Parts: sequence; C-alpha cells; structure tokens
Amino acid sequence: MGLAHPDVHAPPARVESPPRAPGWKPYGGTLLVCVLATATAALLSPYLEAVNIVMVFLLGTVLVGMRWGRGPATLAAVVNVLAFDFFFVTPRYSLAVTDAQFVLTFAVMLAVGLITGQLTAGLRQQAVAARQREARTRTLYEFARDLSALATEAQVMATGEAFMAGEFHAGVAILVADAHGKLAPRGEDRIRNPMDWAAAQWAYQHGKATGAGTETLPGNEWLFLPLKAPMRMRGVLAIRPGHARDLVLPEQMRGYETFAALTAIALERVHYVEVARDALIKVESERLRNSLLAALSHDLRTPLAALLGLAEAMTLTQPPMSAQQVDIARSIGDEARRLIALVNNLLDMARIQSGEVRLDLQWHPLEEVVGSAANGGRAALGTRALAVDIPRDLPLVQMDAVLLERVLANLIENAGKYTPPTARVSISARAAAASIEIAVEDDGPGIPAGQEEAIFEKFARGVAESATPGVGLGLAICRAIVEAHHGSIRAEVGRERGARFVVTLPRGEPPEVRA
Repeated sequence: MGLAHPDVHAPPARVESPPRAPGWKPYGGTLLVCVLATATAALLSPYLEAVNIVMVFLLGTVLVGMRWGRGPATLAAVVNVLAFDFFFVTPRYSLAVTDAQFVLTFAVMLAVGLITGQLTAGLRQQAVAARQREARTRTLYEFARDLSALATEAQVMATGEAFMAGEFHAGVAILVADAHGKLAPRGEDRIRNPMDWAAAQWAYQHGKATGAGTETLPGNEWLFLPLKAPMRMRGVLAIRPGHARDLVLPEQMRGYETFAALTAIALERVHYVEVARDALIKVESERLRNSLLAALSHDLRTPLAALLGLAEAMTLTQPPMSAQQVDIARSIGDEARRLIALVNNLLDMARIQSGEVRLDLQWHPLEEVVGSAANGGRAALGTRALAVDIPRDLPLVQMDAVLLERVLANLIENAGKYTPPTARVSISARAAAASIEIAVEDDGPGIPAGQEEAIFEKFARGVAESATPGVGLGLAICRAIVEAHHGSIRAEVGRERGARFVVTLPRGEPPEVRA
C-alpha cells in the first residue's frame, strides 16, 4: 500500500523588490516633498535662523532617499538648495548671493544632501535585499521540511514540481533516470520537443547545465539543471522561466541551483530508504525461509530414518522375499537415503546461514581429506574414472576437516550427476604464495554459458527441469563453508569442455613438526 501523500505547504509568492512607480511619479513625489519642506521652512522662518532652516530641507532629502532611491534624492538635494537660496537668502526671490558665507552653506548643504540621499537609498536597497534573503531562506526551509517527510520518489517529484512552480512562477518538470541511465518519460505532457529531451539527456550524461540561458544549446526554451547527489547523478531539473530576464539574474540562477541540490539529495535519500527496506525484507524473508526449512527438515528426519530401517528390515524377513520384492525394498532404501541426504543439506544450509555452525579449525594434511572425500564419492561416480593429484610437499592447511570433506564430496557428487558414465573426474591441488588451491574438474558437458555465478545460488540448478535428482543446494553449501574458512570458490569459464571448480583457502603459517 503506498504511503499517503503529505500535505504540501502552499509555496509563498516570490519576493521581488517593491514596485517602482513608472516614469515621472517618483520625481513628482520628490517635487511635492520639496514644496512641503519649503512651506514648513517658511512657517518656521520667523523663529529660526537661516542656518537652522537648512535642516528642514535636509530632512526632506533624507525622506525622499528612503522612499524613492538615489535619483529622486539627488533631485531633492538640488531643488532644496535652490529653494533655500531663492526664498530664505538675501536678496530674497532671487538666486543671487550677496553674502559669500552662504556659498559655503549651499555647497555643504548640497554635498550633505547628496551623501545623505545616497546613504539612505543604499540602506533601503540593503533592507530590500535582506527581506528577499529572509523570504528565500524561509522558502528553502519549508521546501527542505516538506521533502524530509516524503518516502517515495514519486512524492518527491510531485512535491518538488508543485513547490518550485509556485516559487519561480515557471514551468517545472523533474526527470529521474532509470537503471539504464535514460531519463524517465515523466514530463512528456510539458516537454514535447525532441530537441528539449536531447538537451535534458545531455545535461544528465555530462553533469552540466544546458538549454536556455547557458552556452550549451541555448536555443531551447527550457533550462536543464543536473540533479547531482553525493553518490551519483539522479536526474535533471527542467525549468521553463516565465520571464527571460530570470535567466540573467544571478540571484535567480542561484535559487534554481539550490532547489536542484535539495531535490537531488531528497531523491538519493528515498532511493536508499527503498534499498534499505528491500534489504530488510530480503533478510527477514531469508530468515523465515531458513526457519521453515529447519523445522520441516527436522520433522522429516525421524520418519525417513524409520522408512530406511523398515526397507532394510524387509530384506531380512522370513521366509525370504522374492527377488522382485528385494529389488523394491532396496529401491525404497535408496530413495530414503537420497531424501535423508536432501534433508541434511537443508539443515546444514539453515545452520550455516543462521551462524550456528562453529568451525573446528585444525592443521590437517590435505591428502587425507581429499582421500576421504574420494572414497565417499565412489558410489556417486559409478563407472566414471577418478584421478587424484596431490603434491607430497603440499603444506598443512588450517581447516575444519569434516566440513571441507563435505565440500569436496558435493563437488564429486555434482560431477557424477552431470557427466556421462564414461567421463573422467580429477582432483588436484597446488600451493600459491598466500593460498592453497584445490581443483575438481571433469570432461562432461560443462556449465551453461552465463551461469558461472548463478549455480552457487540456493535452489539453482545447472539444467532447469532436469531429471537429475537434487534441489540445487550442494554448491550453495560449498560456497558457504568455503567462505566461512575465509576462502573462495569459483567455476572457471572459457573452457572448451567440462566443468572446473576451484576452491581457494588461505595458506597461513603451519606449526613446526618436531622429528
């Protein structure tokens, strides 16, 4: 059952600079403020000296700079100087100046007005930028918070597209790559141009932005940003801006890249959440299967042992049975032995995977273990010839002799199952610098192409639906035992005929043998 889609917070509208009044309005407002400053100064002129009246005009310049910016503030400074000279400096109602000290007053007043207007306008722009950064930070926090609550790739894609479409007022599509490195078809309802799809694939393969506003394929109407996660590329974020000017604004491009980074991290997180969930399900399934196999196998051992005993007892009854009856009893005994061997394999596999098997590691001569396994496998080989080649100077090997004998016996039994009666089987060993290699090979039909690793899986068989008895646990048990010895087992490929299995065990340092 899919997880319910969490509520997505409505994305806030994008924060822009306060709208500027078109054309003459800021300057008309500036002139109005200058008129008001002049009127206020006229009312205060009977009570104040001319030098103090300058402060009223400076206040007007500061207010204009705070409200409309640098241009109107410059106009206000010039107009206020002229108004002060015209109305409050002798001779009045004239721009002539009789007292030279007022020239310095005018210069200082103009300079202070210009500087103050510039500073207030700069502070205003900084305040606007701070509000924009605050709004963008809040938006990123809300976006990251929403992504952190999602558990599937589809939820991340849907939430990311809805959130960014509202934030950027643009068309948005998140394209995620499949296992073969191809972008998934999601978004076809918005991205219809094959050239746009080619640009998106290029951005994914090369890990670089492409499309509108970039140097690569700039003719596309979409901007494609690669979704780079810490581990690998996750896909492409496709954005079709609502306004062309958005592509040349550094702040807007940084916003695109930041949202792309958050989306990539969220996609990687949900990917590994799914991987972890699948691994947990697999582990629990394996544990349950092993438990069932162990319980079933344990319950089968007693009736199978009784069946084998009864089959052997039938051959000893008096009066003696007929030859046909004896053959039937022996067939029952053979099948019972085969089932007992199968049950033992199931139990061994369950014990090995549950960690219940403890290795009894001792230093043993390899020829003894190989000889014991060869003697035990004679019955499985039938008429097939078996050759053993173990060098006399082979060093001792640290191993669990019983379990390693089981490995070699299983390999010999496999050779008996899958080769014709005239085949030849050989066991050889050699010492390498840091390991001991044991090879079991035959000249039979060999291993099917591409199955060199699959045959070591549980319940895997060399020939599907074959009449050859067995359930495909022998090689799986071999690999589990060898790996418990910190070794490896492999099936060699590229042979013209026959199969060859190589068991590699760590060589170690055998103890000194005193004469």
